[in-house]
Amino acid sequence: MKLTDIHPHLTLPNLITSTRFITAPIMLWLAWHGYGLAFMALLAIAFFSDLVDGAVARLTGQMSQFGVMLDSWADLLTYITIGFGSWWLWPEIVHREDTYLYIILACFLIPATVASIKFDRYPSYHTWGVKIAAASIGLSLYPLFLVDIAWPFHIAVFIYVLAAIEELAITLTLKKLKSNVRTIWHVLQQQ
Repeated sequence: MKLTDIHPHLTLPNLITSTRFITAPIMLWLAWHGYGLAFMALLAIAFFSDLVDGAVARLTGQMSQFGVMLDSWADLLTYITIGFGSWWLWPEIVHREDTYLYIILACFLIPATVASIKFDRYPSYHTWGVKIAAASIGLSLYPLFLVDIAWPFHIAVFIYVLAAIEELAITLTLKKLKSNVRTIWHVLQQQ
């Protein structure tokens, strides 16, 4: 018997994505109790699940619209967890970097809001630009919080600004909402 025989959404990629729903409350508990290294270690597991879930979906042929949305919601939960956890663990660094954090928040909210208004639904573009930006920000959190080196984080935020601009361009170009859009170039090629 296969997992999908129990429920059609019970696939290996969706289970991998779901690890982020499990790690988030544990990470919040760790942060609240001051376990910064454990928080960052569990965050690495969450990042790894985000890195591999899409690849596993493609390799196993288990791609679905549900999986795309599950991944987007797991990403959002992870970002919220990072925000609260880092604020509890490293408030002085978070306060010092608050301008960059506001930029990250704007880069997430503005494209999502514009797409939600235009298409009446939350977008799940998963562009290469956003993937690169997310990886850059994720990796830059380790030097930022563990050894207080901020310049990689600043570069990662700049990369995220570029990715957000591309997402806005995609939203403005598309006539109908699509998931898993690689780049604006791919959208223009299909128009």
